[in-house]
Amino acid sequence: MSRRIGIILTLLAFVIAAPGHANATAEVPTSKQTVLKKYFSAKEAFDEVTSNRSKVLFVDVRTSAELMFVGATGEIDTHVPFVEMVYPATWDAAKNRFKLAPNTSFVANVDAALSQKGLSKSDMVIVMCRSGDRSAKSVNALAAAGYTNVYSVYDGFEGDASKEGRRTINGWKNAGLPWSYKLDGAKIPAAHTTAK
Repeated sequence: MSRRIGIILTLLAFVIAAPGHANATAEVPTSKQTVLKKYFSAKEAFDEVTSNRSKVLFVDVRTSAELMFVGATGEIDTHVPFVEMVYPATWDAAKNRFKLAPNTSFVANVDAALSQKGLSKSDMVIVMCRSGDRSAKSVNALAAAGYTNVYSVYDGFEGDASKEGRRTINGWKNAGLPWSYKLDGAKIPAAHTTAK
């Protein structure tokens, strides 16, 4: 009997000590699930990035407008939008928003950032968008290109929308993690910048 209690206590200790990654697919809504099934909450991503900065590539995949008007965290290594607004701006009546087009250089831009940091496609990459949908698509695109250890921040930078339509439920900003409206131009790849 005491041996059984010892085994149970050992298993319980292991469960409590295990990292809190949301690897259990049931915790992540279907629309935010990825082929790699690797997820972090915003807080878990922050903890991972700040404790293993040299071994992790942290990519913000939101549009340039989102970064400029909503803010960003200085913890990212780079900004590589998964989709970007079409210029000149064109209205998409079916989706009731401005049209977005895929970034055809997305994987190449992430490859370049990974190489610049001295990492490989088997090293940890964390991607974050507004609320976890585009980051899931980003993970799938990177997985198709041979990446094997990519995590999606399933609650994103702004988090999920409440019943009132406000993004106040979860996410980077709502977790009280560091962010600013002032962007760091060094984290914006040259392909996205214009001359003065």
